[in-house]
Amino acid sequence: MREEILINVTAGEQRAAVVENGVLQEIFIDRLSRRGLVGNVYKGRVKRVLPGMQAAFIDIGLERTAFLHASDISKPSSNDNGEDGTIIVNVAPTSISDLVTEGGEILVQVLKDPLGTKGARLTTFVTLPSRYLVMLPNNENRGVSARIEDEQERTRLREILDDIVPADSRDGYIVRTAAEGASYDALRADLMFLERLWEGIVTRAGSINAGKLVHSDLPLMLRTLRDRVQHDVERIRVDSQEAFDEMNNFCSSFLPQLTDKIELYTGRRPIFDLHGVEEDMSRARERKVDLKSGGYLIFDQTEAMTTVDVNTGGFVGHRNQEDTLYRTNLEAAVAIARQLRLRNLGGIIIIDFIDMVEATHREKVLDALQRALAGDHAKNQVMPVSPLGLVEMTRKRTRESLEHILCDACPTCEGRGSVKTPQTVCYEIFREILRQHRQFSFDEILILAHQDVVELLLDEESGGLAELGELIDGNIGLQTENLYAPDQYDVVLM
Repeated sequence: MREEILINVTAGEQRAAVVENGVLQEIFIDRLSRRGLVGNVYKGRVKRVLPGMQAAFIDIGLERTAFLHASDISKPSSNDNGEDGTIIVNVAPTSISDLVTEGGEILVQVLKDPLGTKGARLTTFVTLPSRYLVMLPNNENRGVSARIEDEQERTRLREILDDIVPADSRDGYIVRTAAEGASYDALRADLMFLERLWEGIVTRAGSINAGKLVHSDLPLMLRTLRDRVQHDVERIRVDSQEAFDEMNNFCSSFLPQLTDKIELYTGRRPIFDLHGVEEDMSRARERKVDLKSGGYLIFDQTEAMTTVDVNTGGFVGHRNQEDTLYRTNLEAAVAIARQLRLRNLGGIIIIDFIDMVEATHREKVLDALQRALAGDHAKNQVMPVSPLGLVEMTRKRTRESLEHILCDACPTCEGRGSVKTPQTVCYEIFREILRQHRQFSFDEILILAHQDVVELLLDEESGGLAELGELIDGNIGLQTENLYAPDQYDVVLM
């Protein structure tokens, strides 16, 4: 698999595209006006404690208070030694009222960006990532990423971790996937960097007021180098000289093995025109996704969940109906996995594959979906096919979807996705005229409406309009307003 990362930098915005074998798989967007908050550490103040929800609302200086659940708060444990000398940890559930108090100060980290009307999700279990390690302050858990499958390599990394972590350290560490093949010195340098970083956070937290930022994560282009560049990435191309220099300086200090992979793109075409990135981003905002076979997918994103409907469309197959449905579903499974990454859809996802009779076909389609999702860096879980033939899955959501970043709700339909038909508006106008006639006296009425509505009133609904004029014994005038929405109108008494 050939993987390439393209980075586009403009004033106020950074974008990173992950391209595998010439096909766009993921897009990341970071805007100066609304930078992502995930990973930021704040000194917060508890505004409200809600025992019924086992949660608290924390003021961290944002527009909306952030949400902190009891399960995301580190709990003081009472440790007792058993008869055999083992440590028994008290894991009894603790009430939120015992953990935080209103007006108290607390050090928190953002788990999820604010989404829609919801505030940010917080945790007190701070994690600090570097290239090869993740530090867990005040948490003695240590381990190796499950994505490293070679047992010998896992053992080597575990032994290095045990050796470089001081014996009296009360901090935990996780060896990241990128550490596969990393040297002893590289891991030790990462650990020392994380220790200095945490010391700086603790010092700053003690000297600032609540509601302030203590530590912010790296900008997008540097986070991409730290988190997304694996061994199979062939090159990283960036179209800004300033960003190129900054990335090189960062790599020289922390990731020297990546320096040779960073290239300055100076081509005449915009960098995101390569591999059709801009075109794919534009298509990712559409509900309908065409499949090569002639079938298509329909994506509907709502507040509660995302639904995906699979349809055969113009694909008629060559053998029989069952084979046609099976092949369409197989192609759809791969396309859905890519679209979930590209659109960054998270939360609950319901997939309505085309009904298949044979159980083996349903199993193979489910396997194809799981294999296609294996390369997704976001944690996901796929459930078996339900009795209704639906596939239920979840995908971890930490930032807003591509549609929510790039788009606002339509001002005409206010996000509903539909507007009233001209005929519906006509009948509403008729009812409004009758309402005004019963309450007020007038000689003439002027109707201001969209052109489509006015044309319908002059054509198909002209008879109804004439009858209404006789009923109210007055003149009814029509005027087109080009700035009106299709379902917007005014009835003016003259």
